[in-house]
Parts: sequence; structure tokens; C-alpha cells
Amino acid sequence: MSANNPLLQDFDLPPYSTILPEHVEPAVDAILAESRTVVADVLASQGDTPRWETLIDALDEQGAKLGRAWSPVSHLNAVRNNPELRAAYEACLPKLSEYWTEMGQNRALFQAYEALAASPEAASFDVAQKTILEQALRDFRLSGIDLPPEQQKRYGEIQMKLSELGSRFSNQLLDATQAWSKHVEDESLLAGITESAKGQMRQAAEAKDLQGWLITLEFPSYYAVMTYADNRALREELYAAYCTRASDQGPNAGQNDNGPVMAEILELRQELARLLGFANYSELSLASKMAETPEQVLSFLRDLAVRSKPFAAQDLSELKAFAAEQGCNDLQSWDVGYYSEKLREQRYSISQEILRAYFPIDKVLGGLFAIVEKLYGIQIKELSGFDTWHPDVRLFEIEENGQHVGRFFFDLYARANKRGGAWMDGARDKRRAASGELVSPVANLVCNFTPASTGKPALLTHDEVTTLFHEFGHGLHHLLTRVEHVGVSGINGVAWDAVELPSQFMENWCWEPEGLALISGHYQTGEPLPQDLLDKMLAAKNFQSGLMMVRQLEFSLFDFELHATHGDGRSVLEVLEGIRDEVSVMRPPAYNRFPNSFAHIFAGGYAAGYYSYKWAEVLSADAFSKFEEEGVLNPQTGRAFREAILARGGSQAPMVLFVDFRGREPSIDALLRHLGLSAEAA
Repeated sequence: MSANNPLLQDFDLPPYSTILPEHVEPAVDAILAESRTVVADVLASQGDTPRWETLIDALDEQGAKLGRAWSPVSHLNAVRNNPELRAAYEACLPKLSEYWTEMGQNRALFQAYEALAASPEAASFDVAQKTILEQALRDFRLSGIDLPPEQQKRYGEIQMKLSELGSRFSNQLLDATQAWSKHVEDESLLAGITESAKGQMRQAAEAKDLQGWLITLEFPSYYAVMTYADNRALREELYAAYCTRASDQGPNAGQNDNGPVMAEILELRQELARLLGFANYSELSLASKMAETPEQVLSFLRDLAVRSKPFAAQDLSELKAFAAEQGCNDLQSWDVGYYSEKLREQRYSISQEILRAYFPIDKVLGGLFAIVEKLYGIQIKELSGFDTWHPDVRLFEIEENGQHVGRFFFDLYARANKRGGAWMDGARDKRRAASGELVSPVANLVCNFTPASTGKPALLTHDEVTTLFHEFGHGLHHLLTRVEHVGVSGINGVAWDAVELPSQFMENWCWEPEGLALISGHYQTGEPLPQDLLDKMLAAKNFQSGLMMVRQLEFSLFDFELHATHGDGRSVLEVLEGIRDEVSVMRPPAYNRFPNSFAHIFAGGYAAGYYSYKWAEVLSADAFSKFEEEGVLNPQTGRAFREAILARGGSQAPMVLFVDFRGREPSIDALLRHLGLSAEAA
């Protein structure tokens, strides 16, 4: 099998087009068996005093082989999901979970790491090596190395089940999103919806051999209806379908219901935390984060809520008054997006749709690349002739002074069988191989933008431009690392609540005149964003920022409170209602089942960590304020940020890196000023 299994071959970039579902399990089985043998051999060869090269480097080499096979499988499962691949992927999850639990509870391996940390050689280790050892010893303890055998066994069972449940949550959400659509043959129902959005709906209908238009729950379609459809009943129908996905409510009630999955995930996370000596899962989550205690996180979030809620109440009051003028006296959740856009247009004479014409994808990419080339001293070029998983995928290379640095894939557009949202994942980590060769990093950058329509390039809303910059910031963190030890190169080993710093930081250039001049140009004329539109856009920057802030705080507090108090007798929805009592200014209808699609915390890495977005936003706003002081395209400031933050990966504590760049600890003032939520901004 190995001779013709692409996952068991040496390759530079994954041979995506040749990877079939039947390759997956045999490849994983073979590499896990080999890995167990390698670990045993490595331990047998250590003698009394383990050495870095014979222990860490040898294990990293085998880990890279496993990653090389599994990374493309995991990626394909997200971007080209089908029943056969899903079955193969899920068959491997318990095997991988079992293997990692086994490694985390391998006492001989733990003792080898302890011996290496205490060895004479350790005195000469660089900071990255010392961090790797500290984190490894911490992670052994978080894997239950100190537990008695029965409890270790239970730990392994829990991890295996959690892995399976996270995948089930994600699958059921994808299936629920695809299970609902609305076929429209009377165009008058679509009044108000933009021509570009209707073009997409027509293409969706044609793909199913239907006349007219097909509305789906993929985000570009949902967003178009909620923002522009004059037909209130249509908005309500779509809202009800979207916010009840994978739940016991709505048009497909009971199908793909994530309710029981969430309950089981929360039970198991709480049991896991108790097993490891923590009071709850929120405490366990912070064991590897920048924040130190649950109280610190909650007081940070509640402080922001107290500061933001008056602004949010003011935003809502203005929106209700405006909607009433338009004849809507009972503003509901399905009206908010529609009247917000109308109010934005009235107040600032600007709309996302007007702006879209100025952000054709190639102009945005060219400008994005020009900004980071100037700031970080790199060059980016597009490559061709590579293997891919979809014709729309593009590949780029980063060079520095003619030397190869890394490559990244862009998969930018929404389509069927692709997970929603936007994300970056590392396809390959930077490391120094046992042979001495330097292995360069590769990243996958994935979004769900509206694709090109007949006769037009893909045109992005400004919100989508911001999403693109955000994900590219993650990509740069992965790609511009100078660390050669894989455990802390790129985003590896970075505390989860600091990992959003480089991504949120990049968003700032979407609002700066110098940045906008580079990323905007009318798709027909090439004309840059006119000054009057730029002025209106900047004036509208903080439109409803109070509402946006309390929405994010609702998600963050709900997540953290849910994991801190699970087992106190309240249901998921009761916890959510309690948080809404505290921070929200508008209640959704009782049938809303937002938690059932909250994949970040139930199927992603953000459990008891969604607060990280706000935590890192403080860091990113304060870091950017240095550019505001010294010039937003100042190459010296850019190089300083690159060397202090991006280049050093997870090799030191985030606060150390931040202080190295900023010269002091972070302050919340810059964030509140940027969002217009401070006394001076008001």
C-alpha cells in the first residue's frame, strides 16, 4: 500500500488531487506504528543523560512525518468535505487521540525530558529550547502524567470522546447549513438585494438545475438577505433558519441537533478538569494562557462591558428611532442588519455595496502584499503549476533578499462542502531537520468570500477586506518566524490569548489612508477610493461599535462562564440568558439557538478562550499605536515588530515580546480610542 499511497511519500507540497479517502487510514496506521517504534528506540538510546539531538530532534523528525500525512487530510475535510473522506477522517481521530494521550502519559519519556532539563547541557540552551522544555513538562502534567493508572485511562477515554464530539459538532453544523435553501422564482421577493448577490443566487440555482434564484445559509447569501432584502418576511424566514441551525428549533428542528453534543462535551471537559486538579474547565484552559486567573479574565471582560454598554444602548436607541421613521415600530433581530445599513447610508452616504466596487480581489491582494513588503522587508510572488484541491486556489511564495522564506495557499471563496468562516492553519512548520536542512513553513489561508460573477472579478466588502488582512496576519506569524525549533516556531507554543495579536494588528491598515490607497481601486476604472468616500468610510468606522462590542463580550462571557460554572444546574441557554441580562441591550427571539453553531468553542480551539479576541485586541491596538506615532508604513517600526513579535514565535512569554516591542506593558486606552468608546472619543 505504501508504494502507491501519496500520504506515505516524500513530497514538498501535498499532492491534493491524488489523496483519496482510502489512503487515509492505512497511512495513519502505518505512521503511528512507526512512531511508537521510534519513540521506544529513542528512549532506549538515551543512556543516563539524554541529549537534545537524540531526544527532541529525533522526536520532532517523526512528528513532522505524522504532521505531513495528517495535515492535508484535516485540511481537505474542511475545504472539500464528502461522506467518504469524512468517514476516513473520523476513523482516525480516536487513533490519533489515543497516540497523543499515550505519549503524554509515557513516564519514561517524561523522565527523559526531566533529565534533559536538569542536565549540564541545558545550561547552554537558547531561550527557545528552554521554553520548549518548560512547555513540554507542563503539558505532560496536563496529560495526566501524575495520575494513577485508572485515572490515566479515564483521561485517555475522555480525550478520545472529545475529539469525536468536536468533529460531530462541526459535521452537523455543516450538514444543517446545507440542509436548508429557498428556491425563489418571483424576483420581486428579492427587492433591495444587490445585483451581485442576486447573480450568486442565480448561479446557485443553475448549479441545481433550477430556474430563478436559490437562497442558501452560506454566509454571503445570508448576509445579502439580512442586509438588503426589503421583504421583511423573507428576512425573518432566513433569520429563523440560520439561527436555529443544528438545533431543536426552526424549520429543520431536531435534524443534526448539536444540543446533546454540547451537553456531552461540557460534561467531559468538566470531568477532565477535575481529574487534573482544577475546579473547572476555565481554570484548566488558563494553565497554558497569558491570563493568570479566571477572576482576571472575568474582570477584564466585565470592565469592558461596563464601559461599552452605554454606547451600545445609545446605538440601539438611534437605530430604533430610525426604523420607526421608516415605518418599523417593533425592531426585531431580523431587522437590525437591514436598518443598520440604511442608517449608515443615510448618515454617511456610504454602504458596503458602494465600497465593494473599489475592492476587487487582485487590487486588495496587491495592496496587502505591498504593505507587508514595505513593513517587513519581504517580497511576495504568485506561483503556478502546483497541485491543488480546487481550481480557485492560489499559491504564493515569500522571499527575503532573494532567499526563500515560505509559501501560502489562498482559498478565498464560499462553496458547497466547505466549512464556513475564515481561518489559517499551518500546512508545514519551519524547523531544522536532522539532516541539517532548513524546512520552510507553508500556510493555508481560507475565507468564504463571494466569488466572481459573470463579467466581474470577485469584489470584496470592506468587512471582507478586514477578514483577509486578519487571516494574513496569522499567516505572517506562521511564515516569518526565525525560530528553527519546531515546538515554538511560528504559532507553535504561543499562548492562545496572544495568538490573535498579529492578526488583529494587521486589520489596522484597512482603515489607514496610506493603506487604503494601496488596496483600493475601482474594478472598471482603477480609480482609487475617492477622498469623499474615504472620509465617509472613516467617519463611519465606529458606527455601532458599542453594539459590536457588547455582542463580542456576550460571546466571550458566555463561553468563559459556561466553562467556569458547568455543573451548577443551569442549562447552556440559562447561562446565555444570564449573560444577556448583564451585557446585552437587545434580546433575540426565544427560538434563537446561537450556541448550537458556536463552532469556535465546541469544535475549535477556543473553549474557555473566546475572550482571547478581546484580550489580544488590547495588545494589537496598543502595538499599532506605535505605528501611529512613528508612521503607519515606517519600515523601521515594521522591522521592530517583525523581530520582536513575528520572528520569535512561541519562544518567550507574550508579555516579554510585547514589552520588547512597545517598551512597556499594554494599556487598554488605545483600544477604547480606536473604537470610539472612550470619554475622549465620545
